[in-house]
Parts: sequence; structure tokens; C-alpha cells
Amino acid sequence: MDNLSLIKKRIAPFIGAISVFIGAIAFSGKAIMVKLVYQFDVDYITLLALRMGFSLPFFLIIAFFSKPTVEGSDFKPKDFWGLIVLGLLGYYLSSIFDFAGLQYVTASLERLILFIYPTLVVIISAIFLKKKIVPIVYIALLLTYIGIFIVFYPELNQMPANLILGSILIFAAALTYAFYLIGSGSLIPKFGVVIYTCYVMSIASIAVLIHFIITTDLKKLHLSQTVLIYGALMAVFCTVLPSFLISYGIKLIGAGRSAIIGSVGPVSTLIMAYFFLGERITPVQLIGTTFVVLGVLVVSISSKK
Repeated sequence: MDNLSLIKKRIAPFIGAISVFIGAIAFSGKAIMVKLVYQFDVDYITLLALRMGFSLPFFLIIAFFSKPTVEGSDFKPKDFWGLIVLGLLGYYLSSIFDFAGLQYVTASLERLILFIYPTLVVIISAIFLKKKIVPIVYIALLLTYIGIFIVFYPELNQMPANLILGSILIFAAALTYAFYLIGSGSLIPKFGVVIYTCYVMSIASIAVLIHFIITTDLKKLHLSQTVLIYGALMAVFCTVLPSFLISYGIKLIGAGRSAIIGSVGPVSTLIMAYFFLGERITPVQLIGTTFVVLGVLVVSISSKK
């Protein structure tokens, strides 16, 4: 092994960790961007259309210049139908639920509820795929949902308008994304992470744009330059860039380590929401967030073994 190869091998874990860390924070910034744009009286489907519309060219170009890893005998036409179904489920329906729910809940609560999707993967797999849950995962699940209750209960007592509706919508986003992840297991090895991501994101983007065109009176649509800039920033820095950073990081350091580093997501949202949106950070929030992060970490790492 030459010196250059040795250096690359030694710095690969560091590069992978940095990639996942930056990607997780960038993904978390999506909720902050959404809440900021809602101040301009923009509805959720218009904002989602901006995000996906600005993202679509990037995914199409990358898909065009990438080669799938499908090999003749392994590939079946139904795999493309699987891509369509999963694209609609994971990044169309899930995104609609998420953006709709963000109209009613804080950015920090949204990120915390979304963050439980690994626990939903475990529960769904146990129910429908009969996968066994080891004892430590039961404890982690309990810890996670106690954490959600700790954060949610004080806000429920104050009963802000549509809090329950918003929380249900965000939970639906996490649930549909969990189903998407379960379905992705058989297709990602065939297409490869990069081109698979490009395909499902492109499908979802087209679906969102069709939804937007059908449901929106384009003649009455007037978007300020500021809203367009936010849409472009959200597409590049909170969608395209983090999706590939995290995929690259997982390739270098593995899913288990990536899960540990990715747990920075809810914490970074909490901090960004405090500085950019004026949301409060309370001791109860910190305790609940800690419970959720620890629970999800145990579930994520255990599922990778």
C-alpha cells in the first residue's frame, strides 16, 4: 500500500464522521427554513413544490451521469414499480405530512417526533415481518416514547391551536418514512445508494409538482424574491447536499456510527429554533430530548448488528 492510499484509509473515518455530522445538521435546518417561510403567508404545498422543484434538476443530472449497479439476472421490471411506490411513500406523502404538520407545531417538536422513525421501523418489522425484538430494544422503545411524552405534555397543557393535529401529521410523516425504509432494503443493493436516492427523489419531486399544479391557482400565485431564495436554499442545503453527505458518510463509517453522529439532529434543531425562531429551550425539553435520542440510538445501533 502506497503512502497516498494509507493516508486516505486513515482519514476516511474522519471524513465520514464530518459528512454525517454536517448532513444531519443540514437536514435539521429544513424545519427552521419552513417555519421562517410560513411567516410570509405561503401554504405548505407551495413551499414543498419550491423545495422539490429546485431539487429536481440536481437529482436528474446526478442520475443521468451515474450507473446503476443492477445486473441482468437480478433486475426485474417490478423493481421500477417499487421505486415509484417508495418515492411516493417516502418523499411525497411523508413530506406533505411533515410540511402540513409544521404549520401547527414548533420546529423542535417536529424534529423530535420525526426522529423516532427507527423505532417505528422496528415495531412495523416485528408486526408484519415477524422480526424478533431483543430485550434491550424494548427498553429503548419505552425510553423513546417516555421522552416524547415528557416534551409533549407541557405543550398539551397549554393547548396551542391544532397542536394535536400537527403532531399527528408529523407522526404520519415518520410512519410513512419508516415504511419507505423497510421497502428500500431490497432495492438499494440493486441500484446503489446514489442512483436509488436520485430516482426516488425525482419521482417524489414530480409528484409534488403535479399536486401543486392541480391544487393551486397559478394566476393568483405571487411569490416574493425572499420566498424563492428560501426555497432554493432549502433545496440545496437542506435536501440535496445532506442526502449525499449522509450516504457518503455511511459508506465510509457504517450505519451504526452514522446513527450515533446523526443523533445531533434534534439537538441542533433545538438550538437553531432558539436562535432563529425564538423558541424556548426548557429543562423539560432537554430531558425529554435526551430520552428520545438515547432510545433511538439504542434501537438504531441494535438493528445494525
